[in-house]
Amino acid sequence: MENGTNRFRLGGMNAINLNHPMTFETLAMDSKLKKALIEDLNNFLNRKEYYKRIGKAWKRGYLLYGPPGTGKSSLIAAMAKHLNFDIYDLDLNDIRSNSHLKSLLPSMSARSILVIEDIDCSIKLENRDSNSQPWNHGNSKMTLSGLLNFIDGLWSCCGDERIIIFTTNHKERLDPALLRPGRMDMHICLSYCTISAFKQLAFNYLEVGHHILFERIERLVEKVEVTPAEVAEELMKINDPEASLQGLLNFLQDKMTEQD
Repeated sequence: MENGTNRFRLGGMNAINLNHPMTFETLAMDSKLKKALIEDLNNFLNRKEYYKRIGKAWKRGYLLYGPPGTGKSSLIAAMAKHLNFDIYDLDLNDIRSNSHLKSLLPSMSARSILVIEDIDCSIKLENRDSNSQPWNHGNSKMTLSGLLNFIDGLWSCCGDERIIIFTTNHKERLDPALLRPGRMDMHICLSYCTISAFKQLAFNYLEVGHHILFERIERLVEKVEVTPAEVAEELMKINDPEASLQGLLNFLQDKMTEQD
């Protein structure tokens, strides 16, 4: 894959080169879920003629949801690098009106990912009545119907190979209209740390594939609600693998006591 991914703020002028080191190879994520996502992305890339034949726009939507610290931002970076797509960040709190949102569409290039992070915090989503009063947040006046029209416009306007990603810590707060197939085609739950994610983190930070403490740590990882970010933070504290893993074990034991 080429290294040419840029990150833009939608509506802004400057691009930031995406030097995020995360790739699917180093991403601490459930191995089965990672494999399914990579297959879905590759399938999307290779089906241009299929989409054309069935009369559908060559687009794909992904919902990333789960507690904070579970790797949503890292996953977006890995997806962009895998596809060699640019990223466009959209903050709905900066949008003045539905028409302002719609006007941003032409600034997106093909082979790009539109990211709307923390969608449940960005706009009042529980009311689908298009006749309701717009949600006012600072200078923003938007409705859910305006957001839905924007997404559908993204899907129908010119430009190939586009992906949209929503992230949220609370999937249950989102209106079903946002989540249906055709808008969000694949829902990816990024939950607490799994054994496979722990092993990847241990290899990333300590270059350790096996250790006598792994079995005890893995038993706790299965029982304790701990995020990959918390595990990574513990592993980064000490360079020595033995001491680092012992520190993680102590941390998990303390978490276990707190949860009990």
